[in-house]
Amino acid sequence: MKVNITTIGGGTGTFNVLYGLKRNKDYNLAAIVSVSDSGGSTGEIRDQFGILPPGDIRRAIVALSEDTGIVRKLFEYRFKAGNRMSGHTIGNLLLTALTDITGSFEKGIQELSLMFDVRGKVIPVTLDDTQLGITLEDGTQIIGETNIDIPKHDANKGIRDAFLVGGGQLNPRAREVLVNSDYILIGPGDLYTSIVPNLLSEGMKEAIQESRAKIIYICNIMTKYGETNNFQVEDFVNVVEKYIGKNEIDYVLVNNAPIREELVLKYKQEENKQPVRITDISLFSNAPYKIIERDVVNEADYIRHDPEKLAGVIADFVEGWIK
Repeated sequence: MKVNITTIGGGTGTFNVLYGLKRNKDYNLAAIVSVSDSGGSTGEIRDQFGILPPGDIRRAIVALSEDTGIVRKLFEYRFKAGNRMSGHTIGNLLLTALTDITGSFEKGIQELSLMFDVRGKVIPVTLDDTQLGITLEDGTQIIGETNIDIPKHDANKGIRDAFLVGGGQLNPRAREVLVNSDYILIGPGDLYTSIVPNLLSEGMKEAIQESRAKIIYICNIMTKYGETNNFQVEDFVNVVEKYIGKNEIDYVLVNNAPIREELVLKYKQEENKQPVRITDISLFSNAPYKIIERDVVNEADYIRHDPEKLAGVIADFVEGWIK
């Protein structure tokens, strides 16, 4: 019997999770992906062609593709500056074309998944055209994912709440895989621009609560300036629980491996980011979830979750070594 594993997220974080898990043929994988991007190639395609933003969908397809050769490199190829195609990726353009040919964003994704031998399902969280918005602690509202991701406002102000403009009904296919999952993995990824947009979809909270799956929140390794300034593990968890409900998360996976000081200093100086720590494990003694601390970091050039290490920890859950 195969194990049904569903991921919720977007961007590099979800890519690393999927890339690690796809090697295990005992898993039925489904990736529920946010579609609220509004910047770069994705934003231009969204504005010009009126389709849902393809960027995070493209990354998930690449992560789950069995093709690791020239076809994959072609899919991720981004046109250089100096021409009208500047910034666009072949993958984004292919998905745009297939959406037009098939008459459906979802059918376009399915056809592209077949072309690139994708092992699993890539599902947009909603089929509605939505914009992400946040309310800052002073009451100011910011609309547009790109304006939150790269803040033009005072990024020292904390985020009070997030919302979707334009509806955002949960995709029925997303609901189906959630309800039938054995494990639901939330994160890692930028909290307010990759994770929360999924959780805001109408019906997401109810689908998660209806599911009998074990829910694992994979906590970020680093904070992000303008979104999670000075956050520690409990702060990340509190935000996720705000949108899916208390007592839903079963496990919180946290990196406990040391990170090279020169790399930490570089991130601090260049991006105003800092490591996410557990300062006092006793703070979680009465938590409804269990903290799992493991070495899951890859710090070769960038501080990222390591796909193989993540896959190893998830295998420990599936095989019953972590209870």
